Amino acid sequence: MRKLLLASAALLGASGGLALAQTAHPNQGQLAAPYGAGPAANNNNNVYGTANTPTGAAAAGPLSTLYAPNTDAVPAPGTVVIRLNGRVEVDVGAAFTSVDKGVGANAGYKVNPIGISSYMRLYPGFDGVAANGLRYGASIELRENWLASGTPATGASGNTSGQTVFVRRAFTYLASDKAGIVRFGQTDGVIGLFDNCIFYSGCWDAGLGNANGGINQTISTQNGSAIPFVWLSQAGAEYGNQKIVYLSPQYFGFDFGLQYAPNMGNNNQNSPGCGQANATCINLTSGNDATRWFNQVGAGLRFQQAFGAVDLKAYGFYETASKENLTVGAYLAPGLATRSAGAVTNIRYDNLSFYKAGLAVTALNVTAAVDYIGGAVNGQLAMRPTGGAPTNAIITGLTYANGPLALGIQGGLIDTQGDARLVGVSQRREYEVALGGAYKLAPGVQLVGEYMYTHRHQGGFDFATGGVAASLGGAAGNITRDTQGQSVVFATVLTW
Repeated sequence: MRKLLLASAALLGASGGLALAQTAHPNQGQLAAPYGAGPAANNNNNVYGTANTPTGAAAAGPLSTLYAPNTDAVPAPGTVVIRLNGRVEVDVGAAFTSVDKGVGANAGYKVNPIGISSYMRLYPGFDGVAANGLRYGASIELRENWLASGTPATGASGNTSGQTVFVRRAFTYLASDKAGIVRFGQTDGVIGLFDNCIFYSGCWDAGLGNANGGINQTISTQNGSAIPFVWLSQAGAEYGNQKIVYLSPQYFGFDFGLQYAPNMGNNNQNSPGCGQANATCINLTSGNDATRWFNQVGAGLRFQQAFGAVDLKAYGFYETASKENLTVGAYLAPGLATRSAGAVTNIRYDNLSFYKAGLAVTALNVTAAVDYIGGAVNGQLAMRPTGGAPTNAIITGLTYANGPLALGIQGGLIDTQGDARLVGVSQRREYEVALGGAYKLAPGVQLVGEYMYTHRHQGGFDFATGGVAASLGGAAGNITRDTQGQSVVFATVLTW
């Protein structure tokens, strides 16, 4: 028996060696090559076919962009480069929030603070250069969906069969070195292209997300930890709708960007429900939902320049949009009736109108940055209820990157109107801190550790139930209830 086992082991070892020795066959989708740049959801996003953030100077440091210039192959004239990049992340975390135990109708429920999660992303796309110098290409980002929250898996494959893949980005672009680049489709706007994580200090955790909808905010009870990322850079609310975006070439360190989106979605949503103007049409300008905006327009200016050993980046941006006119039903005035009915779609709102600015300075592999947003906006790209408080939110941080190691800390303070039913009563105040780092264990392999603390408050609002306090006309049992959350995550992130 012992001889049989030894012979079997030798045979398996030999066959494994033979398999490894085989030549990769491109016709079978195989590739044997040194590690490339990794995920490229926004490859070639400027007129030069390189990442659009760094100055090109050594002072900019390794965190000047998610992907350093020219690590994604730039096609030669008359050729195209076809890409199929990917990402797989597995997280082990523990989260402790003030809503770990249910209250009211959810009394008796309690969550396990420890969890394991995983997800995949795929980034198919291509980039081409015509013989006349025209640059062109297309890019897609595919992500993983899961079973609905709280849905128990049934059957031997319950978890896996309930998962799907959906489209997160899908755009085309045309560009030239002298004229600039135009992007069409489901794509980042000027905000996301100007700041791919530098100004909001989010480049240190290998893409876990930190304050920008990161895994720390999703592994447990959402009301205790998930503060909306109001700064919008690289956020789904900013890039999820269809738009046209223009970025200029760089002149003396300056470039500018423009964008336009006709509505909040994709006009393919009109089929088949929009046979005539009705509530199912995505491109309504009048109807029954006063929370919807249309004709979104934005413009920004950015400066990037190295001064000796110091790299400087700054930008400013403004955006506005019109609001849907409520013609089906009557507007409700803020007050007890509104708070008890909860009809936020029938409250008056102001046109979307906000401004942003950011500053980042890098020296000796350390980047200090700050990002600000303010004006008539409420939460993550939502319109402010008329009479509500304006948004004032600032996020700042420090990032260190040297060789395989990246470390960072960021903190955000967010003042918004919050719940639209509480206009004239209170406004929302939130703050969050995240810190941690990542280590590149090998090409395409990163180990990540991250900690986050969040706190949410609004007078007269119950974050546990998501409703207005009973004393102000809300459901029985609701009180002013803040939420706090602490979480820690360790992850492996593999990209190709």
